[in-house]
Amino acid sequence: MSPGDEHDSFGGVGGSGQTRTRLPEGNSGDVYGGARRPVRSSRSLITVVGVVVLLVAAIAFANRGGGDPADAAGPSSDTPGKAAPTAATGIRPVTGKNGQIPTGYAQDEQGAQSAATNYAVALGSVGMFNADQRREIVRTVHAPALVDDLLTQFDASYTAELMASAGLNKDGTAPSGMTLVARTIPIGAQVREYTENSATVEVWCTSLGGLAGAGSTKPVTSTWFTITEKLTWVGGDWRLVSSDQREGPTPVNGDNRASTSDEIAEAVEGYGGFTYAR
Repeated sequence: MSPGDEHDSFGGVGGSGQTRTRLPEGNSGDVYGGARRPVRSSRSLITVVGVVVLLVAAIAFANRGGGDPADAAGPSSDTPGKAAPTAATGIRPVTGKNGQIPTGYAQDEQGAQSAATNYAVALGSVGMFNADQRREIVRTVHAPALVDDLLTQFDASYTAELMASAGLNKDGTAPSGMTLVARTIPIGAQVREYTENSATVEVWCTSLGGLAGAGSTKPVTSTWFTITEKLTWVGGDWRLVSSDQREGPTPVNGDNRASTSDEIAEAVEGYGGFTYAR
């Protein structure tokens, strides 16, 4: 299946899936007004393709402070496949960074969950629309044996036509006066399978995607999905070998008033992200 196919297609090592940001088709008027957001039924979406299953998050990772890792709590006692508390356990999640992406995870279940969560966020960032940043992200989070093929598929997918269909300039930047919003917010993670050198982790997420700005016809909307990531231990760290996405679990929409486009843009630009940890 090619990078342009539907999602849920990243079957295994070297397989192809999709990266996408889900944006509504063009509507006239300012949909960010003060009215309450209606309950939404299924609608047409613009699909931004690639070789992972999300491209819906932009986040600046913050270094996690704290004491010496040797003083941290012991390994997780979570049983694969069973629910676990969503609060962080206290184990320091990473020992370093590669650019803005946290790296250097512990070789245990908690390390695999932290890696899967942070990699999902990185692959769903605005940086994926920029060629140089995209290559850095792909090299950082994937197993080295897969990188060359993935980069080829990504570069073939992020065309000027694709950018235009998402309302962007051909270089992946937002038009003047607009702010590209692409941010994934993990809700929790759990291990489905684990061995010393491999892990399958599910990450439940919500996301924001769209263009914020006066007159935007692609307003920022939210989605809910669960990502299943397979990781391998290589080169002293966890790296992705495949990723798959399914819809939900999705809660009922609340009665919050939809914010204006300026409020959305200011929030995205003003609120930084986190280094996620189990």
